[in-house]
Amino acid sequence: MIRITGDQGTGALGYGRSGNKGIRKIDREVKMKKYSLVLVFLVIGISLFSWQAEAACRNPNIVRGGYSLRPATASGAVEIKWFGHSFFQITSSEGTKLITDPFGLMGFPMPEVWPHVITVGREHGNHNNVGLAKGAPLILRGLKVGGQDWNEVNLRFRDVLIYNVPVHQRGVPGFPEALKGSAFVFEVDGLCICHSGDVSEPFNEDQLQLIGHVDILLQTIGGVYTIGPEGAKKVVEQLKPKIVVPMHYWYHMNVLERFVDGPYQARFLNTNSFTANKDTLPFKTEIYIPKVMREGDL
Repeated sequence: MIRITGDQGTGALGYGRSGNKGIRKIDREVKMKKYSLVLVFLVIGISLFSWQAEAACRNPNIVRGGYSLRPATASGAVEIKWFGHSFFQITSSEGTKLITDPFGLMGFPMPEVWPHVITVGREHGNHNNVGLAKGAPLILRGLKVGGQDWNEVNLRFRDVLIYNVPVHQRGVPGFPEALKGSAFVFEVDGLCICHSGDVSEPFNEDQLQLIGHVDILLQTIGGVYTIGPEGAKKVVEQLKPKIVVPMHYWYHMNVLERFVDGPYQARFLNTNSFTANKDTLPFKTEIYIPKVMREGDL
């Protein structure tokens, strides 16, 4: 018990002039402690906010709506399966399935897929065969109807954040115009996975800002209308991913050989899929080459 006595005490507690000074002193001390606690919590809150922004793929200063300020669930295992060309299936640790650029008839076996989401980076039969998918998936197109204008995508579906970045593909020889398309980025289980789309040259600074941090890069290397092996190496240097998966080279193994001829360790896989975890990514960039699927493999 606190007993305060002053020159003019009243009962057990004196509230004279000296007593008032004592009370004011205690009040100030209590308030200072409250302010200190508020300051501590404020600092902790700012630190957590900063950590969240750093953990996300995209630069939070350029995100509309603030989706990227909340990082996806970390440390879960993500499965990445390649069916050929630009067609991948990404499955989160919670079972969310996304497929990218499903192809039509072009020589690869046609898989049976039941995705929750389909992304289409280019309106071409080798990339937009959404009818292949079973069920009723959400379809996210990088271009608006007609394929002449870019369509902004930036949303969270279940445990995955998805956004796109405008890219160009070279046109047919003799025609100067470039064809529009989209790269897509998936933030899932703490991993930032970038599907480059039919990009025809290394990314410019604006595109790099929009893409953000990349852990796993699904990179076009085919050449002709898209970026070739040498240009693709420059993209790897730009984004500095931990894992690179080459795509869009059909069965042209000589193109693949030109891409893997460089400073990065190449791992040729026995299957068309692998799993990745944020906590077990390679320390240095490695190239993962899934098995190229042929008739009878599925």
